[in-house]
Amino acid sequence: MAGDTVRLGVIGFGDFAQFVVEEFLKVPGVSIGGLAGTQREQAQQFTRQHGLESPQSVEDLLARDDIDLVYIATPPFLHHPQAMQALAAGKHVICETPLAMTVAQANEMIAAAGRADRLVVASMMQRYNPLADAIGRVIGSRVLGEVLHGWFENYASDEELDPGHWFWNRDLSGGIFVEHGVHFFDLLGGWIGGGEVVAAQRSIRPTTHVEEQVHATVRYGSTILFDFYHGFHQTGRMDRQELRLLFERGDVTLHEWLPRWGRVHAVVSEHHAEQLQHLLPDAQVIATQRIELTDKKIMARHRMIRPERIVALTFACETEPRRLYGQCLRAMLMDQIMWIEDRTHPRALTAEAARDAVAMATRATELADESM
Repeated sequence: MAGDTVRLGVIGFGDFAQFVVEEFLKVPGVSIGGLAGTQREQAQQFTRQHGLESPQSVEDLLARDDIDLVYIATPPFLHHPQAMQALAAGKHVICETPLAMTVAQANEMIAAAGRADRLVVASMMQRYNPLADAIGRVIGSRVLGEVLHGWFENYASDEELDPGHWFWNRDLSGGIFVEHGVHFFDLLGGWIGGGEVVAAQRSIRPTTHVEEQVHATVRYGSTILFDFYHGFHQTGRMDRQELRLLFERGDVTLHEWLPRWGRVHAVVSEHHAEQLQHLLPDAQVIATQRIELTDKKIMARHRMIRPERIVALTFACETEPRRLYGQCLRAMLMDQIMWIEDRTHPRALTAEAARDAVAMATRATELADESM
C-alpha cells in the first residue's frame, strides 16, 4: 500500500456491490482503483463518475501494482477461483458472503492467504452491529443466567429474485443455508461459540424445483438447542425477522435482519436489573413488578433463586436500516485494514470464523437433502 492509502479493486458490480463500494469509500484512506468482470451500464457510469478507465478483465485488474485490496462481489461459485487468483497476485481479499461454497475451498483460500501473508475474509458484517455487540455482553455477563435455547425466524422476500436469478440455482449460490444462513450461524458463533448441526430440513415450492424454505437445529455446548429458519416467500413489504434467546431467568428478542430493536423480559435481582441497564444503556423500562418476599421458595432448574423484580425493557437503534448496514460495513473494513497494518491486531471477524460458518451451512444442506 502506498502510504496510508488502500487502493480498492472490485470484481463484479451489481446494485448491492455498488452500495458496499460506496460505503467502503467513506473509510478514510480508501480509494477506488478499478472495476473488473462486469460491463453493466451502472459499472460504466460508476467508472466515469470516478475518473476510472472502463471495467477491465479480472486478469488485467489483478496485474496492476496499484491495487492493494480486492472486493469480490460475484455470485458464490466464483468466490474461490477469483480469490485464489487475487491472492496469487499478492492482493488482500474481501469476499461477499459466503467465503466459499465448501469447507475445502475455504481452507484452500486460508492456506493461500497464509503463504502470501495476505488478508482473506468474507463480508460478514453482523458482528459489527453495536446492538449485536451489546447482546454479546449480556450473554457473557450471565446477568440472565445461562442461555438455554433460541431461534431465528427469517421470513424473507423473494420479490426481487425472479425465477431465473442465480440465487435459486444451488450450483451457483450453494443454496439458502450457504448463501444466506452463514450470517446467522456466524452471529451465534460469535456470541456462544461453535455449534454442531444436528438436524435440518428443506421444502420445495410446489410445481417447481425452487428450494424456498430451510430449517436447521444446532446444538451449542451440551445444553443449548437453537433453531434457524429461512423462508423466501414474502412480498417485500412483509419481509421480517425475529431472533430470540431464552435464558434461565428471562429472554431477549431482536427484530429485523440486521437487528435494530428488541425487548428483554426477565426476573432479576435489583443488582442484575442495574447491570442490565448498564449493559443496555439506551434501554427503556416499560414494566417492572416487585416480587414480595415470602417463605415460599422460588425455584428454577431445581435451584433456588432470589429474584426481586420482574422487568421488561425495550431498546432500539434510531439509525435507519440502510445507514446502519453501511456503518457495519465500514467498521468491518476498518477492522480488517487495522490487521493489514498490524498483524497483532485482534479482529472481530476472521477467515476461520467465515470458514466455520460455511462448515455449518454445508452440513445443514447435507442433512436437509437427506431428509427429503
